[in-house]
Amino acid sequence: MNNELPTVRLKNAWKSTHPWIFQRLVDKPAQRPKPGSIVNVLGVDGDWIGRGFYNGHSRIALRMLENDPDVEVDADWFARKIAAAVSLRRDVLKLDEVSDAWRVVHSEGDGLSGLVVDRYGDLLVVEYFSAGAFRHREWIYDALRQQFPGCRFYAFADEHVQKQESFDFRGTEAVPPATITEYGIKFRADPAGAHKTGFFADQRDNREWLSQQVAGKRVLDLCCNTGGFGVYAKVRGAEEVVGVDIDADVINIAKANAKLNGAQVKFVQADIFPYLRDVANAGDLYDVVILDPAKMTRDREQVIPALKKYLDMNKLALGALKPGGLFATFSCTGLVSEDQFLDMLRRAAFYAGRTVQVLKVSGAGADHPWLAQVPESRYLKAVFCRVLD
Repeated sequence: MNNELPTVRLKNAWKSTHPWIFQRLVDKPAQRPKPGSIVNVLGVDGDWIGRGFYNGHSRIALRMLENDPDVEVDADWFARKIAAAVSLRRDVLKLDEVSDAWRVVHSEGDGLSGLVVDRYGDLLVVEYFSAGAFRHREWIYDALRQQFPGCRFYAFADEHVQKQESFDFRGTEAVPPATITEYGIKFRADPAGAHKTGFFADQRDNREWLSQQVAGKRVLDLCCNTGGFGVYAKVRGAEEVVGVDIDADVINIAKANAKLNGAQVKFVQADIFPYLRDVANAGDLYDVVILDPAKMTRDREQVIPALKKYLDMNKLALGALKPGGLFATFSCTGLVSEDQFLDMLRRAAFYAGRTVQVLKVSGAGADHPWLAQVPESRYLKAVFCRVLD
């Protein structure tokens, strides 16, 4: 065991396999290590429990990384963890056969708490959710370079994360966008465009599945973002595709993505609430409606208002469908559970006077794994259904 590391002791007995240990369960060390330092963790009785990132400023005081006393958490440890994550995507899931855009590291799901890495061709986008991941970023970059020789990096951390975790990072310089291919369809990923990582690879399999159902149909893609679902639909033979988003910047990226594929998609900058009311009033109904809004909240206190907003938009979206039409509805709000989301859909159908037949419930692609004991990593809910009446 490495006795040179700072030691942090727990106040209570600890039996959980969840990697997060909260501040209230941890004794404040006499000499407080810097946020994100690697420490030895001792139980209330002094027994060694494991190693992890310590942060005396964060609600999550400890993020456990290793429970074998003979294994050091060092540069080689990060290299092994990242190599294992890449091997899962390349050797097991064989993602290179369908796309050059996939999640390389999914935080706790890959045993690297607070680190997310997405790959877009030769561009790796690194997002920090913990001071520990940020503090050891050079080890992380070196490990990634071993797996992706010659890659470019773009790194960032949301302001609220920096505040919660007590670190300061302005992000790397803007980089030129990457053009990626997914199931034969091209997209531009532009992380410097200030829209998260520039492209949402988590919806890859959902886009592909839905696109197989749309040939010859009229498709309405709501909260279309950079046009993923809409472009897929048009390439796969939809008769007409309309994409709607309130954000002018993403509409411009969506238009460029459609052009990359020679796809004729009509993109409209609008708030979906008045837009859907106009659709219903005009009786201009669609065969397929997709609703994929941005995350509604990060605050547990705001889950009920978020569900109310989901209810309102899903009710309106259901009103834009022809009888027998296909409805795909999504939530990427991690605090909203799948049960809550399905209950919201049931109520939306009731208020819209529609009967909904659920065909398929799914989530993010398999490159976004989550541990059974860490359901927090499972954030995306996807429901595909037919509207019968």
